[in-house]
Amino acid sequence: MSAPRLLNLALQGGGAHGAFTWGVLDALLEDGRVAFDGLSGTSAGAMNAVVLAQGWMDGGRDGARAALRRFWTSLAATMPMDVTHHDVDGGVHLAPMVKLWMAWAHYVTPAQFNPLDVNPLRELLVAQVDFERLRRHAPFRLFVAATHADSGRLRVFDARELSVDAVLASGCLPSVFHAPRIDGQTYWDGGYAGNPAVFPLLRGGRALDTLLVLLSPLEFAPAQPTDTARALHARIAEIAFTAAFRREMQALVRERAQRERRPWHRWLPRSWGGDRPEPRFHLIEAGPALEHLAGETRLAVNGKFFETLHQLGRETAGRWLAQHVDAVGRRDSVDLAAKFA
Repeated sequence: MSAPRLLNLALQGGGAHGAFTWGVLDALLEDGRVAFDGLSGTSAGAMNAVVLAQGWMDGGRDGARAALRRFWTSLAATMPMDVTHHDVDGGVHLAPMVKLWMAWAHYVTPAQFNPLDVNPLRELLVAQVDFERLRRHAPFRLFVAATHADSGRLRVFDARELSVDAVLASGCLPSVFHAPRIDGQTYWDGGYAGNPAVFPLLRGGRALDTLLVLLSPLEFAPAQPTDTARALHARIAEIAFTAAFRREMQALVRERAQRERRPWHRWLPRSWGGDRPEPRFHLIEAGPALEHLAGETRLAVNGKFFETLHQLGRETAGRWLAQHVDAVGRRDSVDLAAKFA
């Protein structure tokens, strides 16, 4: 068997929908035709990246697969009640009590609603991730995106800076959770500033190929209704949490177009003003598989739901491997200009 093709992973956040990314990673790890150089994640994407790295340290590919399964299974077990209900047509929705809690969150702060800062996710991460060891011996380049609350700027924590607070900050919706403070600064969900942050993967690594694993749709079907307040707010949130990522990709498209207008630059040494090697991009979108789900299911912490998303992720990654893995190391398998320009 030939050596695995080296790949960066950019893992988007999306709450419970991150179980889809778990399925994608599970399929990539099982297949074995790609290896990882850098992982950049936001929110659930950051948790998937950190848990994968921990598992890889413990036992390579099989260890990473086991660690991801253990994380998502344990996360489902932290919920003492079923937070979802299923329609007769198979649709998934949040239970009425959870919807009521979400409504309350608009009127009270986390400090008022949860004064003791009870966060089962913190305990879960501490139990399953050895952050001190990961800081010293991370098997990949790791980047976790958060938003600096006082300035709105993107803050990327690299492997040497990783902590449970950095990962929790990456997924902290400030209206729901207590915002972590790191070195005296407050941080919120990375989705506001970079979901995911791609540029760290393009600097200083060995891999020229980056696989984008996206949970939010790049385009909305015209038939999707926004004639209810709930649907309208869901669409607004969807756009807000991908705006920074779209701008970053648009900048990359513009940079690529400029290079194409001066092709001789690529042959010059970097010290003489030449371009760095052209990065290549690949894409796995959850949108087609998850478009039937209501946006509220991002909060659906439920074992059966996670397993369903995991299977959808595995199937989607299997199709990508069959169609596009041979492009890794050679060419793009996605038209960036068509997707983002």
